[in-house]
Parts: sequence; C-alpha cells; structure tokens
Amino acid sequence: MRLDKYLKVSRLIKRRTVANEACDAGRVFINDKPAKASANVKVGDIITIQFGNRDVKVEVLNISETVKKEEAADLYKYV
Repeated sequence: MRLDKYLKVSRLIKRRTVANEACDAGRVFINDKPAKASANVKVGDIITIQFGNRDVKVEVLNISETVKKEEAADLYKYV
C-alpha cells in the first residue's frame, strides 16, 4: 500500500493530500530513510512522522484498504 494512503487509512494524518505534502516536505521516514508518498509500506516497517517539534514513531502491524474509525489504531503501535 502507498505510504500516503496508509497514513490516511490509519488516521495518523487525517487527509491524503496532507500526508502527500508531509512526504514532499521530507517529514516522513520509513525505517529512518526519507520516504516519498508513493513508497510501499509493509508490515514491520517503522514510520516516523515529524509534527513540528515532536516525532511520532509507529510500527506497522497490519495493512487494510478500508477500516472503521474505531479499528484504525489496530493498524499500528507506538514505538
């Protein structure tokens, strides 16, 4: 699954266009490497997102095309 779509589906970032812009600005990393919005996300990857002065680091546990709001947090765990 594309990184921008995963960030939206998992609700780490609310909109796909915002996820795209964050990737273009170099604020999203997969396994400590800068990632493009089109990068492929796999189970076990560590995604780091820089929000201003704090970093959010999560491990991908599951990948799903669609998920309910209540189940979105099951797609990742904080590292």
